[in-house]
Amino acid sequence: MTAAHPTPLWQTIAGALRAAIAEGQYPEGSKLPPETALAKRFGVNRHTVRHALAALAQDGLVHSRRGAGTFVLAEPLDYPLSDRVRFHENLRDAGRMARREMLSIELRAASEREARRLRIAAGAEICITHTISFADETPVALAESQFPEVRLPGIAAALRESQGVTDALAAVGVADYLRSETRLWAAAADASQAAHLRLRAGAPLLVTSSMNVAEGWPVQYGRTWFASDRITLTLEH
Repeated sequence: MTAAHPTPLWQTIAGALRAAIAEGQYPEGSKLPPETALAKRFGVNRHTVRHALAALAQDGLVHSRRGAGTFVLAEPLDYPLSDRVRFHENLRDAGRMARREMLSIELRAASEREARRLRIAAGAEICITHTISFADETPVALAESQFPEVRLPGIAAALRESQGVTDALAAVGVADYLRSETRLWAAAADASQAAHLRLRAGAPLLVTSSMNVAEGWPVQYGRTWFASDRITLTLEH
């Protein structure tokens, strides 16, 4: 009679952590205990713990960030792309808390290419912002936006004081705007993007470029870099 093979320790640890995640002991977005703490808890070496965490990562339950630890993955956020893309509204409809943080804002003269895109004279003043967006305090996207200050006097000040683009545009007289075009492609996160989004350098990103218009005139051109494991972009017709 053949003796049953004992379950490898790493599988036992992976099963225990999987059950703890399923029971809500470690909620979505939370950090698991350090490898040293898990090794002590289960009475094994760190290599065995690392094997268990790698198995959970392969199953899509956790992801590791160099120097930060291992985190429970949240379900990817379904983010619809339509002619009315509104960050805070999209997240609220998905039951998530939305927050956008301004990283930088500047006024400068538009290059010829920027001017053509925004349909203003070359050298006219534009406002450029860099922001990071959070869903339930998890960073999901970085964005760079260009606004024609010459067409929207005061937009830079409004963006500094408002919680979002929609409020800022309303403050300078744009009651409504529509997305006229969106382009999508893939890219790898550079060191700065990885640090802001808490990813590893080279992690895959989903990138969009878009134009928002009001009464046929461009009011915002933007590029957004989404953490691809946290966002599902859905095209609506």
